[in-house]
Amino acid sequence: MVTIGLAGNPNAGKSTIFNALTGSHQHVGNWPGKTVEKKEGRLRLDDQDVVVVDLPGTYSLSAFSLEELIARDFIVNGHPDAVVCVVDAANLERNLYLVMQILEMGVPVVVALNMSDVATGRGIIIDKAKLSAKLGGVPVIETVGNREVGIDGLKTVLLNAAGQQRRTHTGLSFGTALDDEIAALAILIEEDATLARYPAHWLAVKLLENDTELMAQIAHNSALVAAATAAVDRITAQTGDDPDTLIAEARYNAIATLVRDAVRRPREDVVTASDKLDAVMTHRLWGVPIFFGLMWIVFQFTANVSAPWVDFIDGLINGPLANWATMLLAALAVDGTWVEALLVDGIIAGVGGVLVFVPVLMTLYLAIAILEDTGYMSRAAFVMDRAMSRLGLHGKSFLPMLVGFGCTVPAIYATRTLENERDRKITGFLTTFMSCGARLPVYVIFGSALFGAASGNLIFAMYMTGIGVAILTSLLFTRVIFRNKPVPPFVMELPPYRAPNLKTVYKSTTERTLGFVKKAGTTILLASMAVWLLLSVPAQVGVGGFADVAPEESIFGTVSRATAPIFAPAGFGTWQASGALITGFLAKEVVVSTMSQIYVGEEDTAAEESAPTLIEDLQGIAVSLGETLILTVQEVINIAPRTANLVLGFVPNAALPEADFLGAGEEEDIVFDAPATVANFTGAGAPEEKTSLQSVLAASFTPLSAVAFCIFILLYVPCMVAVAAMRHEFGVKWTLAQVGYTLVVAWLAAVIVFQVGSLLGIGI
Repeated sequence: MVTIGLAGNPNAGKSTIFNALTGSHQHVGNWPGKTVEKKEGRLRLDDQDVVVVDLPGTYSLSAFSLEELIARDFIVNGHPDAVVCVVDAANLERNLYLVMQILEMGVPVVVALNMSDVATGRGIIIDKAKLSAKLGGVPVIETVGNREVGIDGLKTVLLNAAGQQRRTHTGLSFGTALDDEIAALAILIEEDATLARYPAHWLAVKLLENDTELMAQIAHNSALVAAATAAVDRITAQTGDDPDTLIAEARYNAIATLVRDAVRRPREDVVTASDKLDAVMTHRLWGVPIFFGLMWIVFQFTANVSAPWVDFIDGLINGPLANWATMLLAALAVDGTWVEALLVDGIIAGVGGVLVFVPVLMTLYLAIAILEDTGYMSRAAFVMDRAMSRLGLHGKSFLPMLVGFGCTVPAIYATRTLENERDRKITGFLTTFMSCGARLPVYVIFGSALFGAASGNLIFAMYMTGIGVAILTSLLFTRVIFRNKPVPPFVMELPPYRAPNLKTVYKSTTERTLGFVKKAGTTILLASMAVWLLLSVPAQVGVGGFADVAPEESIFGTVSRATAPIFAPAGFGTWQASGALITGFLAKEVVVSTMSQIYVGEEDTAAEESAPTLIEDLQGIAVSLGETLILTVQEVINIAPRTANLVLGFVPNAALPEADFLGAGEEEDIVFDAPATVANFTGAGAPEEKTSLQSVLAASFTPLSAVAFCIFILLYVPCMVAVAAMRHEFGVKWTLAQVGYTLVVAWLAAVIVFQVGSLLGIGI
């Protein structure tokens, strides 16, 4: 079996080349012990199996970031038979630095001049023969990855390159002072058998660069450490510069000479269509509004366009599928038993808890894939980097936080767009404080119960509070916890704008969505069954039977009573409120249904409705599917008036009407489009009559304790799906830290609000 590594700068088209080489024969996971995504693909060449490993995109192979470390360690320790270096032909000089570093490692290399059509369009002519000769005879292939041009030629040279012998080094001279020291260190390295896996010349160079990761690897060899330290001191004294700077200069000088000999450019720079677009899209003034406009559209797709499909899947699972399961159990004479409760309330409900998120994820990943493939994602990071840098974060951190207003789960997975692990972890923390749509029903029910027409003020305050806590948390992490860790510089090549490649967009969307279903599904299912079991088991003998016990007498109810005193300082120390918060861990919208069951109880019906027949179920599914398709089109159309109303919201009688194909009007589900009209914030149009639950809440909570309860809902542990996503992306330790942090912050915030409000006599 032949193993090929695929390396390249971000935005050089590496993933497009990977998809073109491997097709559908791909596997996605994480690097062992790391949270960075690992892609492997297979193809067959001349009756040989070839494994292609897509390495993280990097600009160099230092140990400055996790991605650089992974790429370097794979080449050193993974022993690939060859490495394909994908370079942007239109930005050859910048991309060749990584190529030079890989060549220094002695591994056989193939250079893929990707986006060669863009280079040609800019009048850039690259002499492949000269470029190959200057790089030591490595094969150079022109490719256009998104059109699969040159892929067959790339496949042809792969096996030949894989059969080549490894070289000791490239022959690049770093200057007499450095070359002599490198040669002396290489001899000492070759004498140490424990360092045999490292190319001696390459390791000697890295020691002179004072690579901390590799210095730790040679710590056992005190003589080598002393020799490297002394060599650095001698070079610095002799040249007046540190070796790291001299080595980088030597590489760049060699690259400049190479490009001067092998590349011809037009006398005047060609102004491309991408350059003209960038004059507007990345403009100092217009760039930010354009970014927010595009992100608003992404948010509309993620939160609203996917909503009809969320409702359809939820109705399908809890309606026909649950009915069919009940009928099947009735045929087996086990209906009405704990088996039915387990299957319907545990397993089916648990699977549904996963599947209802799929439309949200797919629309998000589709939007991200399109933005990435068109080349705009790099611009978005560039535009927002200035604002985010004040919080100590990367510009790309803004997108996951924005998505968090729709759903925390895709927001956590959206952190994959960040290359740096530090930024990914901090951003993942912050997304949980963005008030997701699932929390909105809680705010609405409490707002309408205790604040009436001013309920919109409560909702607005919750969103602003979440943003404020996220900012404070970011400052805590970047100024205190990670204060001694360097922030990677914001360096990137802006790729040309392109029409999105449908094949690439489809693979990216389905790959990420299936990854969520596979990884999170098992966790959600098991947790849902565990909660069902706790609600079904009586805490004491004689208070009910298995799966036939009042909630307060179950183990769940007993635990709720035990935890209730914890929340007394926050003003809601009842077992009902505590129990609702416990089920809120499953999903925040479950808080409302739990309160309805606990506070109000199940209403008796005069007559049980007969279960629908199979034909009726199928007819209902067909009708619902048709309505879902219509509502999807409706939501796409409504993006335009909803966006206009965002601007016109404070102009009296200026709101544009939105499409309402099915005449749903006021009956539509609540989604987060609060800025659309002034009424959303003032509470205009709030119902005058209260439901049974609202009446009970008005009697059980004061306005102040209701605000404290909503703040706890806002800030405490996100739903179980989000926790599973957090664990999948960042590991157990970071997830436990996040859970503990949010619990403490939520409790402190709720207690402070209630206690200070009580002292001031507000809302009591």
